[in-house]
Amino acid sequence: MRIGEWAFIIGVLIAIAIGLFSNNLKGTSIGDWLPLVLVVLGLIVGFLNITEKETTPFLIAAAALLVTGLVGETLTTIPQIGGYLEGIVKQIGVFVAPAAIVVALKSIQSLAKG
Repeated sequence: MRIGEWAFIIGVLIAIAIGLFSNNLKGTSIGDWLPLVLVVLGLIVGFLNITEKETTPFLIAAAALLVTGLVGETLTTIPQIGGYLEGIVKQIGVFVAPAAIVVALKSIQSLAKG
């Protein structure tokens, strides 16, 4: 498996873990640096995983995830699991946003080359 594929899998798993256990992680040293790990993994995914052919579908999916993260508070209305879903979606946004920035910049550079 490639490094970028592992970065994606690990990033999603960490995002889910942070989302599920965010209340327990607040104020701890691990809770402080795990979002940074998500950002770094997102950058790796953006640089290594997304090909030019995959750019548009990836950016559409990333935009959908990021918008969902912005309105994630509506997920808290779901009894019992809403708070967990909100946390997971927000952490996936932390992971996906850097990848989306990298892919968008690569796309702009490709367009500028003509």
